[in-house]
Amino acid sequence: EVQVVRCEVQVVRSSNDTTDRTKMAMLARSFASRLPKAASARLASRALSSGQKEWVPDVSVDTQLVHGGINPCEKTGAILTPVYMSTTFVQESVDKYLEKGFSYSRTNNPTVSELEAKVALIEGGYGSICVSTGMSATASCINGFMNAGDHCVMTNCSYGGTNRIAREQFMPLGMEFSFVDFTDLDAVKAAIKPNTKLIFSESPTNPTLNLADLGAISEIAKEAGVLHVCDSTFATPYICKPLDHGADLTIQSLTKYYDGHNIGVGGALISSTQELWERTKLIQNMHGNILSPMTAFMMLQSMKTMGLRVTRQSESAMKICTFLESHPNVEKCVYPGLASHPQKELADRQHMNGLHGGMAWFDVVGGDTAAIKLMDNIKRPWTLCENLGATESIITACAVMTHANMLREDRLKAGISDGFIRISVGIEDPDDLIRSLDEALNSL
Repeated sequence: EVQVVRCEVQVVRSSNDTTDRTKMAMLARSFASRLPKAASARLASRALSSGQKEWVPDVSVDTQLVHGGINPCEKTGAILTPVYMSTTFVQESVDKYLEKGFSYSRTNNPTVSELEAKVALIEGGYGSICVSTGMSATASCINGFMNAGDHCVMTNCSYGGTNRIAREQFMPLGMEFSFVDFTDLDAVKAAIKPNTKLIFSESPTNPTLNLADLGAISEIAKEAGVLHVCDSTFATPYICKPLDHGADLTIQSLTKYYDGHNIGVGGALISSTQELWERTKLIQNMHGNILSPMTAFMMLQSMKTMGLRVTRQSESAMKICTFLESHPNVEKCVYPGLASHPQKELADRQHMNGLHGGMAWFDVVGGDTAAIKLMDNIKRPWTLCENLGATESIITACAVMTHANMLREDRLKAGISDGFIRISVGIEDPDDLIRSLDEALNSL
């Protein structure tokens, strides 16, 4: 029933003529003329799919996570979205080309379109694109809204891959980036230049858990006439929706809390308006960057339990961090739910449901050597690996894993030491996790 995007390869070919911004805008409009109304906009009016029976009004986000935008199959009654493992879609005639909404799975696939519509609905956006990874979403955003000579104000503490792609790919192409402390609103405002096109925030930041005042930064962006994009992967839409705070675009690494089970990788770029969404769909089509139908199917199922998981993870993280903060071998523990967090007032104001997520970090007595020893020897259920947001509790050495690609001086300046310990709290019994941490800390 969901028919999201109607486009075709020949539309893209005209982009080879020029990279001029005006002609690219014309191309986007040409592409957009073949797009029906965004699925998320249609779904927003009814909140949930119609199914066979009428829904009660004003359902909660937990109900939307399970049912939002999903219709039982009209032919079979199947309650789950089918997996359409098809490269191409047969057309009844030339005149009826794209009448059913699909032609080629590089552009749109019915299973992926269902996920894109549901993600947009949950995030409060007009539409979204679902791509292969979170980094693909980040790259799509910068590719879509910046050109050579343009400038971006970017947080000085972000996922390491975000920092790297700015330095290693986009700066050599002639783009400019200023890496700024986003906890300092005056610094953000002062970094804006005449050629600034994008403000790129992350809240909470990976891995230091600094918060950006999204409403204030969105106001700064609007005053300057530039776009504000926020990577809200750590928060999840269950805790914070940047578009509700005035951001123009939201980035999600679907790999993390949307998937939540260490199964698949994916990313999403959610747009607040039709114009922005049409531009991102054009970029997605030109890059051939679309999630696989099987991964989309799995994420349609796993995201149903996001509320349950995030609530459990947040409550467990608070209990674990309260323990860590009181342990004699812990020098510092940072978690937005703790009273000691320097931005606790902002956390309480910006985060929903009284929750602050499953991510935290801490330093131990003995410095980097002791921290590395703890990570090497901690017992299960903790697991030393990359990734976050999953049902399994993960402990990560950011200096050699997630942020190894940052320049060391930049990493240290952002507060990520060689022994920085990041934890992603899963859904296990928090008392078991505390016992493991206590034993490892006492052995230092």
